[in-house]
Amino acid sequence: MSTAILTGPPVPGSSLEGDLRSLGFDVRSAGAAGTAELLDAVPAGERVALVDPRFVGHVHALRLALTDPRFPAAAAPGALTAQPEARAALVRAVRGAPGGPDAVAAALDADGTAVRRPELGSLVAVVATGEAEREQARAAVAAVDEEAVRLRTAVKSRDGFFTTFCVSPYSRYLARWCARRGLTPNQVTTASLITALIAAGCAATGTRGGYVAAGVLLLLSFVLDCTDGQLARYSLQYSTMGAWLDATFDRAKEYAYYAGLALGAARGGDDVWALALGAMVLQTCRHVVDFSFNEANHDAESNTSPTAALSDRLDSAGWTVWVRRMIVLPIGERWAMIAVLTAVTTPRIVFYALLVGCALAALYTTAGRVLRSLTRRARRTDRAAQALADLADSGPVAQFVAARGPRLGGAWTAPVVAAVGAVALVVAALTQPVGSRQVIVAAVFYAVLSGIAVARPLKGALDWLVPPVFRAAEYGTILIIAARCEVNGALPAAFGLVSAVAYHHYDTVYRIRGGTGAPPQWLVRTIGGHEGRTLAVVILATLLATRNTDLTLALTALAVTVALVVLTESIRFWVSSGAPAVHDEGEPA
Repeated sequence: MSTAILTGPPVPGSSLEGDLRSLGFDVRSAGAAGTAELLDAVPAGERVALVDPRFVGHVHALRLALTDPRFPAAAAPGALTAQPEARAALVRAVRGAPGGPDAVAAALDADGTAVRRPELGSLVAVVATGEAEREQARAAVAAVDEEAVRLRTAVKSRDGFFTTFCVSPYSRYLARWCARRGLTPNQVTTASLITALIAAGCAATGTRGGYVAAGVLLLLSFVLDCTDGQLARYSLQYSTMGAWLDATFDRAKEYAYYAGLALGAARGGDDVWALALGAMVLQTCRHVVDFSFNEANHDAESNTSPTAALSDRLDSAGWTVWVRRMIVLPIGERWAMIAVLTAVTTPRIVFYALLVGCALAALYTTAGRVLRSLTRRARRTDRAAQALADLADSGPVAQFVAARGPRLGGAWTAPVVAAVGAVALVVAALTQPVGSRQVIVAAVFYAVLSGIAVARPLKGALDWLVPPVFRAAEYGTILIIAARCEVNGALPAAFGLVSAVAYHHYDTVYRIRGGTGAPPQWLVRTIGGHEGRTLAVVILATLLATRNTDLTLALTALAVTVALVVLTESIRFWVSSGAPAVHDEGEPA
């Protein structure tokens, strides 16, 4: 329940009270009673709004200012809202700064409570002080198509070429259709997941008809994936559950589809599990590069980079913007490519195209970010260093070495040390015989160097490369061992293990983005950290690689254990921990 308090007597002929009720507010007028007294009478757990009765504007302007659940306090001209966490500050502001909502909003800002002021664009929101001004404002309201504004702003301002020109022109109307029928973004997100899983099942049939159906359903799943975010923006239905669902379902859909393609190929006698796992590893590592770079520079205290300046100049030419967005193979282009190739070619060709496209995109984006990091002058904050440490996912072994081992200096020490350990491990896994103890030695060496790499705060120019290096080492080692051991079922089991671990890493990212910090340390220790899991897989391969399917069973057991622990804690966190009410809009990559 929400309450709106009109800070003065109602204006005759005004539709304001009806507009507020249409937005779910119980409207009360200050009248003889003061605003502060009415505010005290509103239960502490409710959202409360203060609205100047002389307000004239669009209903959607009020919706943007008063109903967005993501911000403790928000305001537009003549209107102010506060959620329960900002109520105490609102009471102080009302008592200390008597006046209308605009004066109270200024007092809240002065008191240290951030007040969100949404961009209204062409929407009208004014406080009319006279009849002439009121008539002028009403004419301005009538001149702007509010519904057209809602549809336009439902679409992300920055998106890929395929999404912008091939999906959003009609998916926004699907979002409006859903809103008018009371559907929520979470329901649409779930429908998108179910559609993608059905697509994966069709691909798993291994028939041409199944592949065609899979391609069509994958595109439909993507349309629904766009629609859920547009519905959230259209109707401001942001939720904590939506943050979790939208943040994780994209990856679940894509990787489930990879598994479906691999199963379908196996039915036709073609084993492409190594390609499927390689595509998942490459795609996940691409995302970790994005996440790490963004977190390292999220609140950098300065940003002077000739590379960034060149990027800005290129953005001034419209065609280069679309070319650069397509080069990185964002989710829309990637899913369209996968869908079309699934329908007309074979799973092997799909994975070849995916690996080549993602590899080129990864080289382009990573090279650009390295150049930006080398040419910019910035001092990273403690928050950025902590975020990188959390993304590193260091387990007990690395933490022990970091606490008691050498603390090497130097601007590039952390990424170089991490890369040396990762390369040594991957080379050993590639060149040494399956079951060789030399791979265990390399894994121990990697674990020790991973601890040394994170012993100091990750504030160097290229320290954001440390988490991606760790991901590549862990995932790559699992892939190599499973592919080389020639044990029946080892690759599908490894696919399941990497999927479970990748979910943990994505979950870590979205917790950090929400400002709630990384998963608890007990969880990281329980699942071993990146170096602990790598050691476990290497030791299991050494002991069991020659014993028929024992390695498959061991990898499966490890995957199930990690998945159960991670999913249980993740669901508990997102459902009941009071995480921020945001709706993730998907990754461009």
